[in-house]
Amino acid sequence: MQDIAGYKSIALDIAQRIVSGEFGVRSKISGRSLLASQYHVSPETIRKSINLLKEEDIVSVSQGKEIIVISDQRALDYLTKNNYLKTVYSLKQDLENLLEQKKEIDHKFEKVISGIINFSDRLQNLKPYHPIEINVSESSHVVGKTIANLEFWQQTGATIIALRRGTDISISPGPHVILRENDVLIVVGDGQVHQRTTQFINQQ
Repeated sequence: MQDIAGYKSIALDIAQRIVSGEFGVRSKISGRSLLASQYHVSPETIRKSINLLKEEDIVSVSQGKEIIVISDQRALDYLTKNNYLKTVYSLKQDLENLLEQKKEIDHKFEKVISGIINFSDRLQNLKPYHPIEINVSESSHVVGKTIANLEFWQQTGATIIALRRGTDISISPGPHVILRENDVLIVVGDGQVHQRTTQFINQQ
């Protein structure tokens, strides 16, 4: 982040925190060193940010370098003038949309898993056992190997009914599927399948 962009964006963020009520009028804002630590910038960058807010009569700075909030209305005016509220609102909308998409994907995923267990003749005897998710870490010995090469069922007694890779879901992945780091395996089996599969996957 360039310094000129950095201190202005920090000033806008502090103004937003004032408008939201996190920093109330007449309250003291943390000192420069603490703010520098929070924003991961130098105290000089914080000084420039505070000077911007001081010029807008949003805060005052005493000789002892105490930073006092003096106007939340001017903070709002400052945000409006810089179109910051529109940016924050847009980001909030994007986040809400992504969360809604995730909810829909999770719901579809649950329906698919439920359908597999309810209608697959092969898995009828496993119905009493709920599907469990096993994460493949980057250090796992299974990364880069196929399900067949791993002799997955023979080693764990687990039947892989689905594989989730990011937002993609593969139902009943075949024996030649190569496992990758951060894959999520959905398996079913007997009462000890979770422990056996986790131990097998976590081998390095």
